[in-house]
Amino acid sequence: MTEREQEAFAKLVGVCRRLRGPDGCPWDRAQTLESMTPYITEEAVESGEAIASGDEAHIAEELGDLAFLAIFCLELLGEKGKFGLAESFDRAADKLIRRHPHVYGEADVRDGGAAYRQWQEIKKREQGGGSLLGEQPRSLPALVAAYRMQEKAAAVGFDWPAAAGALAKVREETTEVERALGPDTDPAVAREIGDLLFAVVNLARKLSVDPERELRAANHRFRDRFHHIERRLAERGIKPSEASLEEMDALWEEAKSLRRSPAPSGETQP
Repeated sequence: MTEREQEAFAKLVGVCRRLRGPDGCPWDRAQTLESMTPYITEEAVESGEAIASGDEAHIAEELGDLAFLAIFCLELLGEKGKFGLAESFDRAADKLIRRHPHVYGEADVRDGGAAYRQWQEIKKREQGGGSLLGEQPRSLPALVAAYRMQEKAAAVGFDWPAAAGALAKVREETTEVERALGPDTDPAVAREIGDLLFAVVNLARKLSVDPERELRAANHRFRDRFHHIERRLAERGIKPSEASLEEMDALWEEAKSLRRSPAPSGETQP
């Protein structure tokens, strides 16, 4: 670490300890590991959104917040017993060294895929065997969980040779949904839709697309286009509930075309 980095790290640790100290903040002093869990989840999501935005200043701010929470929670853990900041960092560093024998030892790997497979094999061995898929946190978003399971299975060769195979599977699962459709939604339809979603995530993985990020982007596009519909209807003195589907469809297409067309100089797109 550079001297500047050491100073910044020591400053952040010092702030955490001051907040928890006898003359610190009553709110921070009252926190526990359990009470901080929701904030870790929230900051992790905000960090992901910042990364998706591409705004480097915003990314640095959100990752800094996440780093603060990690250090703060390690301080809480250290107050409870023998595991604190130093022990946690030592364990993390030792784990990384063990799982990178091609960097810190004599192992030889050809590419990133081989390095990933090696990591998973070492992890499985350290955890006493069991499935390569391992256990996943129950709170992990389903799209992320599916992606990670598929990634681990692919690391040992259980994968489509190319994206075309994954796309064919999406078509197959779509057909299964169509066959299961009836006048009422039953468990069979729900199950087939789950299989379809899983297949779409697999296609995204084969194309190196982050499904969580792209679904979030699709949500934003839908919101922006629907806001356009609301604005244009308001200009006509019409509420969305009073508009016909044809009117709203036309405005939806209008919103899409506006997004495709470059805005005139000095203007922004709605």
